Amino acid sequence: MVTIYDIAKKANVSAMTVSRVINKSGKISKETRKKVESVIKELNYIPNNSARNLITKKTKILSLMITDISNPFFTSVARGAEDKAMQMGYQLLLCNSDENFEKESKYMDMLISTGTDGVLIAPANESSKKNIQKLTKHAIPFVLLDRNIQGLECDQVLSDNSATTRTLIEHLIDQGHKRIAIVNGPLDVSTARERHQAYIDTLRIHGLTIDENLIKESQFRESNVSDTIQQLLNLSPDRRPTAIFATNNFIGFNTLKFLFKLGVKVPEEVAVVSYDVIPNYSENESILTVAEQPAYNFGYMGTQLLIERIEGTAPEKPRKIILPAEIHFRASSLFTK
Repeated sequence: MVTIYDIAKKANVSAMTVSRVINKSGKISKETRKKVESVIKELNYIPNNSARNLITKKTKILSLMITDISNPFFTSVARGAEDKAMQMGYQLLLCNSDENFEKESKYMDMLISTGTDGVLIAPANESSKKNIQKLTKHAIPFVLLDRNIQGLECDQVLSDNSATTRTLIEHLIDQGHKRIAIVNGPLDVSTARERHQAYIDTLRIHGLTIDENLIKESQFRESNVSDTIQQLLNLSPDRRPTAIFATNNFIGFNTLKFLFKLGVKVPEEVAVVSYDVIPNYSENESILTVAEQPAYNFGYMGTQLLIERIEGTAPEKPRKIILPAEIHFRASSLFTK
């Protein structure tokens, strides 16, 4: 195993000089630095970060805990987080909880035991508060992404769920719809609760009936929604929805595909709007009206907040950034005049 003493001997400098080159500290001439770096490269030396961490108490590693790596939204979140981390001299470790509290808990224990400077986390559900409190106990900074936790004061980067949902529902109302169904994720997830409440509030504001038969719960992960949609279509003609609000991209695209499979005319018989997009969709799916969140910015801005908290440059009061979505009105909800 190559050590700094091997490098010092070959470069004909002191071990202290090698250490300063590696750690980019102290005054070293350009010529000496270049010579030492050449030997480091020649001997394929890899610094012992574990030993350095014992001294500095810093790993320069951030951790990103997301709930579903297969969801393009979180893929873009990860890209934004990684780009910002690398820009600021940090590396990013990715963890995928699969919306599972127990898996999230195991990852959290691993991060605490192996060491991380801070954690970006999209909580699996409300129970995640117990996992996050472990970070607080070990004085590890963290930032919540996309989802919040009731009663937890911390830095957050969230979506404007209420305003976006209201815009989508009011769009359907403007198109003449009065029986609007919602197919949502689990209500122990903050985004699902907020979109549910905004759906209810918007219908009430416009004097429309709240029909429990039109309120369905599914999963935010990739899953089969055919049974749920079939239940809605099996309602009597006077109770059947003429429009469906899908609260995430997987629900939205699978709803659309199932309606196509049944030969249901969209939007003439049933209109569909959805939260978020799936890139590289098929030609038929490209008709879907969606609210596109700036997923990349969730990761990028969240990482900025986290590094500021780690490096002691953040204000004492927790910060909350609310990111608006961009609505793309398409054929799945627009009647052709």
